Amino acid sequence: MAKEEPTPSIESSDSIRCRYCGQRNQTRTVENGEARCGRCHLLLSDAPHKKFAHLDKNQYVHPADSRALAALRAIPGIDSALKKLLAVTGESAIRVIFTASAVKVTPKQCPDLYAKLQIACTTLGVDMPELFVQQSPIVNAFTGGVERPVIVLYSQLLERLTDEEVLAVVAHEVGHIHAEHVLYLTAARLIEFLATAAVLASPLAYIVKELLTLTMRAALLAWARRAELSCDRAALLVTQDANVIGRTMMKMAGGTFASKVDYEQFLVQARDFQKTYDEKALDRFWADVVTAGLSHPFPVWRVSEILKWVESGEYKALMNAPETAAA
Repeated sequence: MAKEEPTPSIESSDSIRCRYCGQRNQTRTVENGEARCGRCHLLLSDAPHKKFAHLDKNQYVHPADSRALAALRAIPGIDSALKKLLAVTGESAIRVIFTASAVKVTPKQCPDLYAKLQIACTTLGVDMPELFVQQSPIVNAFTGGVERPVIVLYSQLLERLTDEEVLAVVAHEVGHIHAEHVLYLTAARLIEFLATAAVLASPLAYIVKELLTLTMRAALLAWARRAELSCDRAALLVTQDANVIGRTMMKMAGGTFASKVDYEQFLVQARDFQKTYDEKALDRFWADVVTAGLSHPFPVWRVSEILKWVESGEYKALMNAPETAAA
């Protein structure tokens, strides 16, 4: 991951089929000297793109995610409490809110985003959820709902990222659906939302406190942070380029200043962080304490975890494994 992978060559022919979405491009769209697909806007290449039609979530889920989820499920009554919470708050409310306040992505509305969603879903073997774009100064995205999940991308995120990095974010969110995170994740995001000062007096805040104990809420949020590590892996399985994940995290960490940041040195920083986290108990303590108040792990931490997964050989083994039937 330390070195930028060269852009694969394209055979000189009248047309080329996009390895991601399958679109055959007769007239290539050229931007900065790069040939891009006219449908999904991703780089055209002769390299193959692996699909995981029967991917088992346990093949990529992060161990910290698994441990936190096991601890969460061990709390008596957690599943029934969450189902009651979502029954009261109404999953349909999520769809109503975004249908009324955001732009719904369709084959005719933001078709390149729709194509990226299709790519992520077909690669991981997930049914297509609804996708919305909402105006926000926050660089973020989230997945909500249970029976019919929806993905929401914030406008500022789309304005900051390249097409490949947007694919990584979309794939990350689809990973939440594939890894069966949505029940717990929706409740966790609701708790985070109701923790803001603006809605502390909301009747929903009272309902959450009545249905979920403090222990349940703390365990739910602790798991949600670790679930992000699994979905970074899902994003890598879709983009199939670790540098795309690394550069996305660099922009999450550096914002607009990321254009002036040396990517190789950013990777060195990630490795240094992982080394001190693994070896120094005090550093590990502070990292864990600070992230306890966050919805996501630190971006540098996430890069270090992707580096570790790639360098362990587990990612390569999964990419090289033959297609198998679902368990």
